[in-house]
Amino acid sequence: MEQVPVRPQVEGFRPYAPGMSIDAIQERYGLSRVIKLASNENPLGTSPVVVERLRRMAPLAFCYAQAGTPRLTAAIAQHLDIDPAWIVVGNGSDEIIDLLVRVVARPEEDHVLAFRPCFSIYDTQARLCGVPLRQVPLGPDLDFDMDALAAAADASTALVFLTNPDNPSGHAVPREEVLRLAGRLPQRTLLVVDEAYVDFADPVGRYTVLPVVESHPRIVVLRTFSKMYGLAGLRLGFGVMAPWLADLLLRVKLPFSVNVLAEQAGLAVLGDEIFLAETRRVVVEGRQYVAQELQRLGCAPRPSQANFILFRPPRPALEVFEALLERGIIIRPLASYGLPECLRVSIGTAEENRLFIHHLEEVLA
Repeated sequence: MEQVPVRPQVEGFRPYAPGMSIDAIQERYGLSRVIKLASNENPLGTSPVVVERLRRMAPLAFCYAQAGTPRLTAAIAQHLDIDPAWIVVGNGSDEIIDLLVRVVARPEEDHVLAFRPCFSIYDTQARLCGVPLRQVPLGPDLDFDMDALAAAADASTALVFLTNPDNPSGHAVPREEVLRLAGRLPQRTLLVVDEAYVDFADPVGRYTVLPVVESHPRIVVLRTFSKMYGLAGLRLGFGVMAPWLADLLLRVKLPFSVNVLAEQAGLAVLGDEIFLAETRRVVVEGRQYVAQELQRLGCAPRPSQANFILFRPPRPALEVFEALLERGIIIRPLASYGLPECLRVSIGTAEENRLFIHHLEEVLA
């Protein structure tokens, strides 16, 4: 079939390639149970309070959502003690990333900057907008070379993305280092701090810049409901930014991108302090256990402030990954991050963590 001309930016794109589903792995290997520890999801699943709220609110699915998501914006503002004018709620923090590139970066004039490897959405949305992504390699221990990142910024750097804690390493730097980086960037450059995993940092207050963002208007903070809040399937996130920028994003944002049920789920989980506290306890305790066991097995785990751990097994990583699949354990190979010798495992429940270590020990033996 004859094609019509399209934007040249899209010709080199490839569709996102998800991993095998639980059902597919059960069918392939004849397994009755599969444990997924690959996507950094909440180990406790969905809050029971959210499940009940969704059950009650399901009849409202015929309604359009309220443009701008004002009720959830107000609830987030109260929860974080931030002026609502600083908050933009989106269809996952991915939508906020996309809007920031579209609003701030000038096509064919500006670029955005990040470490390598980084979250793939920074690259795809920038390239789609005709804005190149420049990258600075992480340090030898997958740490942040802040000097190199600051030196790479110039007058045409529209946005600098910093994921803190980082994915896939789990590395994090204290707030003071982030603020020093912000102070070294060009005057017109915005520092976007992606704090998708900061709720699992220990302690959170040492790492998050959210408490001081209102006094640093050239910093944008991204947060998600996908991890700590257990709403990955409903796509909900938000950005905290100076009101002039928030206003611009809201002007061009699709009006109903946050659906009615996602908003209700967000409102419900913000008030479920028991679920949030238990999620944090399970992850922090599980992270310590998994790290200790990986060390015992000679797997060189990296220190992590997130809900996952990167490790380097003593056997080829792909062999270990596939052997675990055969035993019903899904973790994440990292060749797509340029780390083919490494694997990443999400922290699960105490039982899931023990089963992962048990099967890993069998594979390595």
